[in-house]
Formats: sequence, structure tokens, C-alpha cells
Amino acid sequence: MKQFALVAYDHTDAGALDRRVACRKAHLDRLRDLARKGNFLSGGVILNDDGKMIGSNAHFQFDNRQDLDAWLETEPYVTERVWARVDVREVKLFDPNA
Repeated sequence: MKQFALVAYDHTDAGALDRRVACRKAHLDRLRDLARKGNFLSGGVILNDDGKMIGSNAHFQFDNRQDLDAWLETEPYVTERVWARVDVREVKLFDPNA
């Protein structure tokens, strides 16, 4: 399995927060499903200096980048235009139990 870090920044138009809120449940349900399968490791929101949500960060593990990309194609924050920019990098996470 390969591990990946995702950093995604939200659109900044007037309807961006409404779109985020509208599809948040679907987004979280999909992450919970990935967690049960062992693909989602951790994540959360990115906040600006005023505590406002401006994006997301997450760690995943998939067999390959193509599997992560396939998941992203149907991710509500992508399809509903919440995320304006998504950066994905392969990483090797520290395992404190190793």
C-alpha cells in the first residue's frame, strides 16, 4: 500500500461555504467507509488565522495513485465544487508503534 497526503483548498466565491455544508454529510460518510476499509487514515479542515474553514487535509493509503484518483473523481467536495485546488503527494507516515 502507498500512502498519500492530500491538501485541498476551498473555492472562495460567495456560495462556497454553502456548497461545503450541503455535501458535508456525504463527504464524511464516504470517508467513514474508506476508514472501515483501511484507506482513510486521518484528516480534518484547514483553518485560516480567523478560524474560518478554507480547505481540507487528509492521509490515505491505497494500492496506487490511480485508486486514489478514481475515488477523488466521485468525491462530493470535488463534484460539488467545494475544493478549488487539490494537491496530492505520496508520503511515508511515521508509525509510532513500529
